Amino acid sequence: MSSSPSILWFRRDLRTVDHDALSRAVADGPVVPLFIVDPAFDRAGMPRRAALASALAALNAELGGSLVVRRGHPAEVLAEVRQESGASTVHVTREYSPFGRRRDEEVATALASTAGRLVGTGSNYLVAPGGVVKDDGSSYAVFTPFRRRWRERLAAAPNVMQAAPVDADWVSLSGSIDLAEIAGSHDLIDDELVHVSRASAMRRWSNFREDGLDNYRSARDLPAVDGTSRLSTALKFGVVHPRRLLADLDPGSEDHATFESELAWRDFYADVLYRRPDSAWSNLDMRLSNITLDTDGAAKQRFQRWCDGMTGFDIVDAGMRQLRATGWMHNRVRMIVASFLVKDLHLPWQWGARWFMTSLVDGDLASNNHGWQWAAGTGTDAAPYFRVFNPITQADKWDPTGEYRDRWIPERGTSSYPSQMVDHAAERVEALRRYEEARRV
Repeated sequence: MSSSPSILWFRRDLRTVDHDALSRAVADGPVVPLFIVDPAFDRAGMPRRAALASALAALNAELGGSLVVRRGHPAEVLAEVRQESGASTVHVTREYSPFGRRRDEEVATALASTAGRLVGTGSNYLVAPGGVVKDDGSSYAVFTPFRRRWRERLAAAPNVMQAAPVDADWVSLSGSIDLAEIAGSHDLIDDELVHVSRASAMRRWSNFREDGLDNYRSARDLPAVDGTSRLSTALKFGVVHPRRLLADLDPGSEDHATFESELAWRDFYADVLYRRPDSAWSNLDMRLSNITLDTDGAAKQRFQRWCDGMTGFDIVDAGMRQLRATGWMHNRVRMIVASFLVKDLHLPWQWGARWFMTSLVDGDLASNNHGWQWAAGTGTDAAPYFRVFNPITQADKWDPTGEYRDRWIPERGTSSYPSQMVDHAAERVEALRRYEEARRV
């Protein structure tokens, strides 16, 4: 065991349980727990900033107040912390996003130039991106076969859960920034969503296991019902590892299997982005790159009405108002509002994806942007381009009593509520015409 400390650089793994890199660092000796507020995070929306500050405060408490929080470019901050602590090794959970990979390559090069090293261990996924392949070594572009092979990988190499290291020798340094600088201020009405900690996430999971998991298949698409785990933010910031949830699932239950499939979707989209980093903001299906989209001044006005929840389609508006008020939106409604943007308003899916990343407390690049491509029909082929959600029939099916819509649109049914801004039937025909035209090019 080394007498000099190492650094554990926390990123999207703000926990002390089920943390492979943490276990490896503690086994080496004293540990400086560090979080770096990268200037790039300044572009994040206020809901995610508030959630991050909350998660860091909870992590600091778990670490006995020893978490070091600095602001700056990672390579520069790590150089400073290494000089202060005498550490040479920096432990991290491996990162697979395009931004994270570029950052880690730069940091590894900088560390190596001064006799330091970056050691990556584990991931924040059940199967790390790049780990699910066909027999010939190629990747999957379709979810269903991906999930089958993904399940085989889990069975062959079960994830081992780990307790928090109670005997860790934490080394704290002075100079941490005030977490209030990260959080800023917000006017979200459901601040439970930005109070992120392992304790709160596990309470939520325990309650959901008792009251919701066994009805998950039937309740998860009903936005008026609290029928989902709402743990996406905890997974986004890594306060809970997905293997902690997987361990509580009964493989013989269809409801549990459906929940497991959502964990698989998370891994799938991360895998797609890892293999095709260009697909973060460009069409995965290049055949549709020539589709005609509206981007003029009138299009921007239509986009603003969509953002404000004033389209006149009540299920769309309810979702957009829920997003603005809480930083979260029910997943069924996310699909409906996304389809409306790209196929009724003919706007670029990237506009919606950026708005979501700014507004969502659980905004995750892989899941968000590939979810948008699913709706736009430009991504993985789970959603054919000719699928167009009808916002009226979707509302009747998933919110039959209108409870969800009434909750977010109190003026619904009065003269103060706007009329529908487009004719859905006509815009559906126009959307299909544009898609067919693009595919013929």
